[in-house]
Amino acid sequence: METVLARLLPGAQIAPARLHAAMRYATLEGGKRVRPLLTFAAGEVAQARPERLEVAAAAVELIHAYSLVHDDLPCMDDDVLRRGKPTAHVEYDEATALLVGDALQSLAFQLLAEHPLADDPSAQLEMVKLLAVAAGSRGMAGGQQIDLEAVGKALSVPELESMHIHKTGALIRAAVLLGAACGNGHDAALRERLDQYAKTVGLAFQVVDDLLDHDASTANLGKTAGKDSRQGKPTYVSAMGLARARELARELRHNALQAVAPLGPPARRLRELADFIVLRKF
Repeated sequence: METVLARLLPGAQIAPARLHAAMRYATLEGGKRVRPLLTFAAGEVAQARPERLEVAAAAVELIHAYSLVHDDLPCMDDDVLRRGKPTAHVEYDEATALLVGDALQSLAFQLLAEHPLADDPSAQLEMVKLLAVAAGSRGMAGGQQIDLEAVGKALSVPELESMHIHKTGALIRAAVLLGAACGNGHDAALRERLDQYAKTVGLAFQVVDDLLDHDASTANLGKTAGKDSRQGKPTYVSAMGLARARELARELRHNALQAVAPLGPPARRLRELADFIVLRKF
């Protein structure tokens, strides 16, 4: 995936060189690449061709990278560390970091539009729409707005779940469904199983993130540990307690595995990723 992203991003020597270098800085050499892994795993179930999957996976990861750059800005979470290195606005400057996010988002949709990813053009158009909705006000951006408004407030568990379905879950769901759409993922029964899996692991990812923010160190996380609680942000740990949050993560893992159990051996990577998402230590 690193090789694919390095190839699809503009070269650092191409004008405007500072912007392109910053885009590469924010995207390459770091991160777990969970969303691209999910795209490839779902594509494996749907018998998709690798050259299609790598473009879809890159598009999702570019959206994710842009969101991290913007989340770290002083006007948002005001963080100085991401993926074990200075955040984009610290390494470059705030204005450049803003443009990095804008450009990464644009590039994601350019990739979906200019590469053949589906046999039917209308199906590919639906893929573009899927990612746009996941990234927009009804998805990730909307979830971030809810998150900003929730600082200092005590959210109920259903309210917290609704926020993270948008903020974290929407892009994870898109990663899975885009991978499937590169193959035979338009089959209604298969799509339903993958959709249920994606929604479940999306929530599990956030629950575990909250647990790690509580338990892990800054060195292991590659970002500032414990910042959510210090900023008064509601988390699953604050809403239900440490023990119940851990139990919820285990339940979500079980539900994700159950969703793809009937898919047999082709879903092995999806099962392994559910394990990774819940059992990871950082």
